[in-house]
Amino acid sequence: MTSSADEGEILTLKQVADFLKVTERTIYRLAAAKQIPAFKVGGTWRFSRVDINQWIQRQQQSGKADKA
Repeated sequence: MTSSADEGEILTLKQVADFLKVTERTIYRLAAAKQIPAFKVGGTWRFSRVDINQWIQRQQQSGKADKA
């Protein structure tokens, strides 16, 4: 479950890439295509940890639905 410290945490592109174990370029492309929840601050992509965790859960659920 999410701790209160994680709720408002904002991640950088690099942190999300590390967290998801993919390249920064992959995260950049997903963000630019609006396929992952992201927003820009001063032209730099930022990500809410809560939104990323929810996105991961949705990806897992849609994967299960595809197999059914």
